[in-house]
Amino acid sequence: MTSTANTSREIIARGLRVLGRGIREQPRMFSIALAGSIVFSLLLVANAYVVGAVIGEVAIPAIETGQVEFGLVALGAAALLAISVLRVVSMAVRRIGAGYMQYRLQAAYRRRVTRRYLELPVAWHQRHATGTLLSNANADVESTWFPIAPLPFAVGTVVMLFGALGSVFFVDPVLGLVALTVFPALLVLNVFYSRRMAPRQARAQQLRAEVAAIGHESFDGALVVKTMGREAEETERFRQRAWQLRDAMIRIGRLRGMFDPLLEALPNAGTLAVLLVGTWRLSQGAIEVTALVSVAYLFTVLAFPVRAIGWVLAELPRSVAGWDRVERVLTATGHMPYGPLAPERSGPAALRFDRVTFSYAEREPVLHEVSFEVPPGRTVALVGPTGAGKSTIATLAARLVDPDDGTVLLDGSDIRQLRADALAAHVALVPQVAFGFDDTVRANVSLDRDGVDDDQVWRALRLAQADGFVAALPDGLDTLVGERGTSLSGGQRQRLTLARALAGDPRLLVLDDATSAVDPRVESSILAGLRSGAAPGLSVLVVAYRRATIALADEVVYVEHGRVVAHGTHTELLKTVPGYANLVTAYERAEAERERERAFESGDESSAEVTR
Repeated sequence: MTSTANTSREIIARGLRVLGRGIREQPRMFSIALAGSIVFSLLLVANAYVVGAVIGEVAIPAIETGQVEFGLVALGAAALLAISVLRVVSMAVRRIGAGYMQYRLQAAYRRRVTRRYLELPVAWHQRHATGTLLSNANADVESTWFPIAPLPFAVGTVVMLFGALGSVFFVDPVLGLVALTVFPALLVLNVFYSRRMAPRQARAQQLRAEVAAIGHESFDGALVVKTMGREAEETERFRQRAWQLRDAMIRIGRLRGMFDPLLEALPNAGTLAVLLVGTWRLSQGAIEVTALVSVAYLFTVLAFPVRAIGWVLAELPRSVAGWDRVERVLTATGHMPYGPLAPERSGPAALRFDRVTFSYAEREPVLHEVSFEVPPGRTVALVGPTGAGKSTIATLAARLVDPDDGTVLLDGSDIRQLRADALAAHVALVPQVAFGFDDTVRANVSLDRDGVDDDQVWRALRLAQADGFVAALPDGLDTLVGERGTSLSGGQRQRLTLARALAGDPRLLVLDDATSAVDPRVESSILAGLRSGAAPGLSVLVVAYRRATIALADEVVYVEHGRVVAHGTHTELLKTVPGYANLVTAYERAEAERERERAFESGDESSAEVTR
């Protein structure tokens, strides 16, 4: 029990520190909201005494004498109206200031989280689920700054409580003792409530992120789920987490259901106590009706403002949980600083790996002192068995990750010394998995880059052998491709992704098995076009499997177990490297087998015999 109390106190303290950070970042908006809250709270106290004066000085004398003093009635009405108008104005000031502060903080931290995502290397992103990252930038940021909006109201309420307590003592010390019992009891009840709420809110926030991560993963892998018949299992996995979140929220609701009536009832009990004690004091002549009515009315309006303190304290655990998750992103290590260099855009680029070693997350190295070159204007094929490190080499060439040792050089300069915009302008990577944005063909290829007009888009589509199917689409360049390009085939998506890279006129093109879903004849046409004058000023590094594709390369780099085993022309390696020959002919045999299967399925037995 003591450990739980200590944990709750720590969470409250940490939550207040988080809110303090927000106040320091938005001091002007907080000051405006706080000023409006304090004025509102003091007007609430003043309104109680005006109501008491109207009843004591106007209503009761009118009942006793049977005569109404219209001047006093008008004065009382004017006072109540003036206080009401001022309360409305102060409430508006408080809410606008608090709202601006909350939304500015949320917007600022969303931008910070997003910028940090852009700064962190791909290796960091690969260690975190996409759903979790989305939750960090959205739900966690909102949770962090959710209590900041009622905070000015809560601070103003504290001022009101002290002001009300002092005024009640001034009216009558005995009634002041009653208030002294009720007001601290409200604060103690709020603190106790927040301590009980703390672990429940933290657990619910964690489950929100887990539900979001599972949901995103299931949607992202919908094709796998459907084709493998795993709908029931995925539904059950999501159901378990969703029900855990439901149970956590029900526990929060039950706690609120228990404490809310107490928080509402305590001021009402105070009002009853004031009436009982006040009636006794009135019978003794110690106070007047005006004072009794004022104090009783004051107690009746306390419940709602005091709830603001409870709102802040109850949401602090959620704020702390959100802040912890946001802070993990903001303080994550792995920043990739860029240098000041910007190479001239003249001719094809030269790429060189110089004794490059790389490992993922402090595991065993996947690359060991890799060294090779892609001379300017040449096409180099990167060949090797699965797991040899080819995709890692491709990501290093585009500087999605940095080597542990060694250097990757572009035109003789360490790639880490290039500016970010220069790197993007000179090097283009076409990854294994083709991605299409939920937009038009034109937008997918151009990406709204400067200088990429329709002529440039069509040129890139022709180089990628994609102009034919794009021209046949219902709206041509204006055709929507759907989320992730789902309206296109796998080969069409790959060619569209290749066209996107070519539209920027890179000097070095890195193809990481980027045409695996394309027909072999089309793939050969693409590479032949890239090597011809149709794409001047371009060097190509291609991860290749098909023999026909490899044969088009000027040079082949053969990789095994993260090491460069041999390099040379395709013909030379076939003769001198048994592992290379076995690998390439294995791919060739597999392609031939697939061709035979297609021929048999189509009933063309003569074609099937030819492929033997």
